[in-house]
Amino acid sequence: MHHANYYYGHAHVLARYCGLADPTHPPRMLGYLQHGWNIGDGLAPGVPFVDGSPLFVWSEETRRRAVSQGRRNVVAIGSPFAYLHELEPATGEEREGTIFYPFHGWEGQQVMGDHQRLIDEVRSVEEGPVTVCLYWNEHRVRAIRKLYERAGFRVICHGYRGFWWRDHDREFLIRQLGELRRHRRVVSNRLCSAIWYGLLTGADAAVYGDPMVLEDGDLTFGGEPRLRRQWPEVYGYTTDRESCRALARRELGADNLARPAELRSVLGWAEPLERCA
Repeated sequence: MHHANYYYGHAHVLARYCGLADPTHPPRMLGYLQHGWNIGDGLAPGVPFVDGSPLFVWSEETRRRAVSQGRRNVVAIGSPFAYLHELEPATGEEREGTIFYPFHGWEGQQVMGDHQRLIDEVRSVEEGPVTVCLYWNEHRVRAIRKLYERAGFRVICHGYRGFWWRDHDREFLIRQLGELRRHRRVVSNRLCSAIWYGLLTGADAAVYGDPMVLEDGDLTFGGEPRLRRQWPEVYGYTTDRESCRALARRELGADNLARPAELRSVLGWAEPLERCA
């Protein structure tokens, strides 16, 4: 299985949904799974893959973009988070405050920008307690953590994404779902997966503030300017929950999730369950 298929515990969530005998050890997925929301073909820029292999994307919109860019054998299956949302019914816990996701870097690229400037803007806009969720890449930098802690924010990290088949945190999405359901609002300085996830759970969402700059960022698909042009509904200090939630359901493929038997067949997991351990 391609190592990115394990990111954030995605393969584990899908194996659980499919009813595999041992979802803690998902079998090899016969293709490449989109691991984060993006405005391209579902793959991260520069990811090598075997020609002709299936590409499993989250939504029909992404599938059409991939086909328009020359990809073939592209199947829209829905996002792993949307499947987890179905697997874990909400408990009705009262929501409070805001969870803020600053734009982040990763092993190959760092983000350049002023965290204090973001902090000041969030404090001036948000009411009630604020939780800041740092990506593992920034969470490991003590100076960045301290900035948010000194501002009085609760600072958390959902876990490590994983890399090259090592250290994948299969509880990542479960923690994220729990945190999003605790908060009334989810905000970020860039439109990202977390904004759509929060909207799917019923939170209000907003994108505002300095979007920062990704080191050697790939602008092939239009970058931040395109995000603002194509999804203006989510930008600003206040947004319309229902219209934004409809967008989230579309981007996450939440209204077109496969049934377990169908998903097993698509992913190449159609063998008898006792053989899938």
